Amino acid sequence: MKPKKALITGLTGQDGSYLAEHLLSLGYEVHGLVRRVALEDPGRRFNRIEHLLDQITLHAASLESYPSIFHIFSRHQFDECYHLAAQSFVGESFADGFSTMNTNINGTHYMLAGLRELQPQCKFYFAGSSEMFGKVREVPQKETTPFHPRSPYGISKVAGFDLTRNYREAYGMFCVSGIFFNHESPRRGFEFVTRKITSAVAHIHQGLASELRVGNLEARRDWGHAKDYVRAMHLMVQREEPEDLVVASGESHSVREFCELAFAEVGLDYRDYVIQDEKFYRPAEVEHLIGDSSKAREALGWEPQYTFQELVKEMVSRDLELAGKAAEMASSAGAIA
Repeated sequence: MKPKKALITGLTGQDGSYLAEHLLSLGYEVHGLVRRVALEDPGRRFNRIEHLLDQITLHAASLESYPSIFHIFSRHQFDECYHLAAQSFVGESFADGFSTMNTNINGTHYMLAGLRELQPQCKFYFAGSSEMFGKVREVPQKETTPFHPRSPYGISKVAGFDLTRNYREAYGMFCVSGIFFNHESPRRGFEFVTRKITSAVAHIHQGLASELRVGNLEARRDWGHAKDYVRAMHLMVQREEPEDLVVASGESHSVREFCELAFAEVGLDYRDYVIQDEKFYRPAEVEHLIGDSSKAREALGWEPQYTFQELVKEMVSRDLELAGKAAEMASSAGAIA
């Protein structure tokens, strides 16, 4: 029996790398769509998937180019397609809303249109986001909670969600959206607040930094581990009937709590180092996101395996390793000088 064949966009990101590992462990043939510039600079661009490069097949294409996506679909047949690629940093979406909209909305539309034209039987997963809820109408948020996005990123994700649903309803394709709440890991980008915190903790502990500046300490999020969430993506695509589902830990924690736990990992009091800086506030804040994933847990048999505390501990531990290496390099450079 031939293995299932899956295409992942956003393969080089946090979720894409964990999903690739998960699918490979299940015997899949894994393909990834990457920008050509990434192929030209693999040392920097492929750091999350370096250990997988001999097990996966990469295809150069751009989400902003329908012909390049069409080209891939015309030459390769896939059983499943996981569309994870996006401009996903909310802060950047305020700074450059045009490219966020272009990449996130058109990219999703191009993927769906290409599949419909060439391989409509391929199952499609769209990475939705809790940011679609934005100015929340109810707490916790579930599948029936109305969307009220508060950022260009959130708006682009609502558009992608609607496109995915429309292709399902209009053309009978298996298209689903996972409305996933915040999920983090040691592979999270350094621009995101959780990784910004754990990296700062490690650098302060090593004497490489003296403070951490963040935005709203009282903003609350529902944080889980990306490893748990990619399992849910795969399970959603295995169902007989497509259905959009909320996936979340069901716990709410503030940025302040995250700071407190992270600094405590190295025996420090966050209040001695963390400075609240209005420069990092969003123009329109999302105050309280917490998900009700009871429907997904029942339908998928899914449960998160990581606790919030374990997530923070793992992220700090990884950043301590990296900061330790940075400190050694700095010390060696000083000795040579």
